[in-house]
Amino acid sequence: MGPQADELRGRLRELINAAVPPDYLGAFTDDPSDLDVAQRFCRTLARGGLLCMSWPQEFGGRDASIWEQTVVREEMWAHHEPRGAQYMGVNWVGPIIMRHGTDAQKRTHLPPIAGGEVIWCQGFSEPEAGSDLASLRTTARPDADGWLVSGQKIWTSYATMAQWCFLLARTSREDKKQRGLTIFLVPMSDPAISVRPIRSIMGPHHLNEVFFDDLRVSADDVLGEVGAGWSIVQDVLSFERVGIARYARCERLLHAAPDVLGSAWDDLPDELRARWARMLLHCRRARLLAYRLVALQSAGRVRPGDASGYRILVTKLDQDSAEVLMEILAAAPADGDRTPWFRGEVEDHWKYSQASTVSSGSIEMQRILLSRAMLAAS
Repeated sequence: MGPQADELRGRLRELINAAVPPDYLGAFTDDPSDLDVAQRFCRTLARGGLLCMSWPQEFGGRDASIWEQTVVREEMWAHHEPRGAQYMGVNWVGPIIMRHGTDAQKRTHLPPIAGGEVIWCQGFSEPEAGSDLASLRTTARPDADGWLVSGQKIWTSYATMAQWCFLLARTSREDKKQRGLTIFLVPMSDPAISVRPIRSIMGPHHLNEVFFDDLRVSADDVLGEVGAGWSIVQDVLSFERVGIARYARCERLLHAAPDVLGSAWDDLPDELRARWARMLLHCRRARLLAYRLVALQSAGRVRPGDASGYRILVTKLDQDSAEVLMEILAAAPADGDRTPWFRGEVEDHWKYSQASTVSSGSIEMQRILLSRAMLAAS
């Protein structure tokens, strides 16, 4: 990416070292101070023009290149995403509102995202509509000059702390289930919305049930056209799956392993060190594929199959690298200066790798989407 990218990486790492504790493992732990760290750090990035660099200036960005924003993504993910849930607003909620929102929606929602002041959650999956999202049952029925939304969402990350929800609901029954779906932008503070956390190995805040009990929404809350939500969902998934630089964390931990183990590194089995080297190659492959998709995305040409192929690759990378790192961790010296840090990082990475098989669309569904795209192109 050139010297400008190197300079930006150095600046970001300085900010992280100054503002983020060394043992930080993300914003969504049992310790509320971790979320406070993330919120403060987001505002720091925003003040320095680093949070939404590639956004247009009129929306709070600085018209930076998409490659500079990619550097930000990589450094954030490599260091346990110290932006917290803000990446969602930056990576796809904001860009989708720019594409499909009204002028009033842009004025309302984009400045708080660019300022690092608001957290969004995504109201998509349901108990019987996860990978088959178009089968959702949450319904918005006409009422006076708007709709009443009733139903349930599940696996909703950050719902306990979010101020806004990007909600998909059915507004009509059509011949195809992908039709008749509509996107609503709704405040989580509405008393018609209730949230029930789901405990998991990933800790609090990541998984929640969200219930809508006759939530009143109006025409001003609709993003895009009524009944045309599915096309927006396709945009969302392309931005979402490309926007997380998972390979950056894998690469950082793999590079750290020899230093953490010190002389014990030479005692590792040759087979394990060979797998470690193979994982570094896979990290580079994932990075190059991500760059290809970033280029396509900037030209408005990302297709569902492109994003699915990347999603499959980084999911396998997450899980395979986590297994290798856990085996390396077992050989780390108990009294090593960096062993406690390495243990926390690796165990956290392993936990997230287990969830990556189903988050943002199961890997089985990604293979189906990729197969369809390849068959259509043949």
